[in-house]
Amino acid sequence: MSDAIKSTLSEDRKFEPNAEFSKAASFGSAEAFEAEYRRSIDDAENWWAEQAKSLIPWMKPFTKTLQWERPYAKWFVDGETNASWICVDQHLKTDRKDKVAILFEGEPGDVRKLTYAKLHAEICKAANALEAMGLMKGDRVAIYMPMVPEAAIAMLACARLGCPHNVVFGGFSADSLRDRINDAECAAVITSDGGFRRGKPLALKAQVDEALAEGRCPSVKKVLVLQRTKQDVTMEAGRDHWWHDTVDKASAEHKAQPMEAEHPLFLLYTSGSTGKPKGIQHSTAGYMVGTTLSSRHVFDLKEDDVYWCTADVGWITGHSYIVYGPLSNGATVLMYEGAPNTPDWGRFWDIVERHKVTVFYTAPTAIRAFIKAGDEFPNGRDLSSLRLLGSVGEPINPEAWMWYHTVIGKERCPIVDTWWQTETGAIMITPMPGVTSTKPGSATRPFLGIDAEVLLEDGTPAKANEGGYLVVKRPWPSMLRTIWGDNARYEKTYWNRYDGQVYFAGDSCRKDEDGYFWIMGRVDDVLNVSGHRLGTAEIESALVQHEAVAEAAVVGRPDDLKGQAVVAFVTVKTGVEVTDALKKELRDFVGQQIGALAKPDDIKMAEALPKTRSGKIMRRLLKDIAAGRELTGDITTLEDKSILDKLRS
Repeated sequence: MSDAIKSTLSEDRKFEPNAEFSKAASFGSAEAFEAEYRRSIDDAENWWAEQAKSLIPWMKPFTKTLQWERPYAKWFVDGETNASWICVDQHLKTDRKDKVAILFEGEPGDVRKLTYAKLHAEICKAANALEAMGLMKGDRVAIYMPMVPEAAIAMLACARLGCPHNVVFGGFSADSLRDRINDAECAAVITSDGGFRRGKPLALKAQVDEALAEGRCPSVKKVLVLQRTKQDVTMEAGRDHWWHDTVDKASAEHKAQPMEAEHPLFLLYTSGSTGKPKGIQHSTAGYMVGTTLSSRHVFDLKEDDVYWCTADVGWITGHSYIVYGPLSNGATVLMYEGAPNTPDWGRFWDIVERHKVTVFYTAPTAIRAFIKAGDEFPNGRDLSSLRLLGSVGEPINPEAWMWYHTVIGKERCPIVDTWWQTETGAIMITPMPGVTSTKPGSATRPFLGIDAEVLLEDGTPAKANEGGYLVVKRPWPSMLRTIWGDNARYEKTYWNRYDGQVYFAGDSCRKDEDGYFWIMGRVDDVLNVSGHRLGTAEIESALVQHEAVAEAAVVGRPDDLKGQAVVAFVTVKTGVEVTDALKKELRDFVGQQIGALAKPDDIKMAEALPKTRSGKIMRRLLKDIAAGRELTGDITTLEDKSILDKLRS
C-alpha cells in the first residue's frame, strides 16, 4: 500500500451553506438533493434516461439507455445528435441568439465578444473550410492553438463534421505533438502562428513544422493556420492554408450532421505510468449529458452569469468546462489567453472586476501562487461580482482553501472543490453549492448518478478514515469508452485492479465519518504538477535519450506552489563531468522533448541508483530522499545500502 494511503489528513473546520445563496440554488435543501441522489443510484438507467431527454436536444431520440458489456459501456445507443448543434444551434431559436457566448481577453489587452449567432456563423465557416480541404466524418484532427476563440470554434467545427478532435496543449514540444498526431493518425492540424504569453509571442506553427518535418507524420495532409501574433512563418504550398484565406471567406451556413450517440467526439492524451501517453476516447451523447448536467448544477449556472474557467482548452477541464458544458447551457464563457502574472499578479482580479465575473473556476496551484504574490492584489480590486468559486486539478490544501474562502470569496461565496479526471469526462465528486456543508480540503460527496466508494486492497469497503483506493462501482454516461487503439491497455489500467468489477481511478482516498471523500494522491507513477499529469516514465525516457545520461529515475516531492515538483536522479556515463551547466542542459533537454512543464525542478547526480537484487529501482526510497523524509519501509532487498547514504549527502 502506498505512503499516500497511510496519510491521516484531518480537518475539523466545517462551513454551512450561505442562506442567501441557498434560496436560489439548483437544490433548495440537502434533503432535496439527497432524495434526487438516491433516485439516481437506485433507479440509475431510468434516471439517466430522464436527464438525457431533458438536458440535450436529439436529432433522433434514443430508445435504449445503456448497453453494458463490462468494462465497455454504450449509452443512449440508438439515438443521434451533434455536440456543436447542442452547444450553439439550439440557442438560436431563443433570446440567447444575441447573448454573448464567448467573452475573450487577449494578454495584450484586446477584447472580443462573440454572441451565439456570431459563434454559430464562425463555426459554420470553419466547418465549410475543413470540408473543402477534404475532411470527412471519422477523420481525426489535431488542434494546437493558443487560448483564443478560434480554438473553441475549431473544436466545435470538428464536432459538427464528426471529425474527432485531438487537442494538444500549446506548451507541449514538437516531439510530443508528433507522438499524439501519429497515435491518432490525424488527417489535419489546426494551429496558429503563435500566441501571447508573459508579454512575448510564442511560436506554434514552427513547432508544427518541426513535428511534420521529413514526412514524420504521414497521415497529415492539411494544416490550417490562424494569424494571431503576425510572426513570420513558413507556409508549405498545397499543405498549409491561412485561416483568413479559407475560413473567413467560407459560407456562414452549414447544417450539423447527425452523429450516432457513441460516435467519438474527441481524443485527449493523458500521461500514464508506462510512459506512452494514453489517447482517452470520449463519445458524443454520453459526454454531452455529463458535462451539461454537471455544469448546470455544480456551478449553479444562471442566465446572467459571466463564467470563467482559467484552464487551457488543451486539458480536459477546458474541454468540459470552457467549451462543451457551459455552452450547452447557454452560458457566457470568459476566455483569457495569457499568464496570471502579466503585467503583474493582479491580472486575474482586474479581469474579474472589469468583466463582472460571477463564477470563477481555477486550480490550487494558481491559488497558492496568488497567496505567495500577496493579498494586496485581490484586495485592491472590486470582486463583489463573484458569487461562486471552484477548484480543480488536484486536491486543495486546507490553508489554500481558507485563503480562497476569505480573501477572494469574502466568506460569502460557496467553494466547489471538484474531483474528476480526463477519463471521467465530467465532475464526479463535489459539494453542491447552497446545499453541502464544506470542509477545507475535501471534495465532499459524489455527484448525481455517481456511485463512488473507497476499497481496501482485498476489495472490501474501507472504514471511516481508513485509506484505500477510489473506485466507481457502475458506469456513467461521460466515462471514457477506451484508450484509442488499445483496448487491452484500457482494461488493464482501469478495470483489472478488482477483477473488472469496478472502475479504478488510480487515486488513493479516504472517507471520513460524514462520508466525505478526501483525495490523497496518485497511487501510480504519475505526477500532478500544477494540475498537469506527467508520467515519470515519460520524463525518464527523455533524460536517457541525452548522450551524457546512463540512467534516470524520476519522482515527485511535495511543493507548496505546484503541489508536486519533479525530481530527477541521474547517473551519467563514464567520463562525463558533472557540472551545473550539464544539469541546466538536461533540464532544457527535457523541455525540448516533452515541454517546459516537465522540466525537473531538481536534478540530483548519483553514482548509482538504489536497486533491489533483481535490478528494480526502489523509487519509494527516492521519494523519501527527495522529500527530505526519513526512509520508510523494508530495505532488506536493497542490493547496496551505501548508495542511500551517498544520495542523502
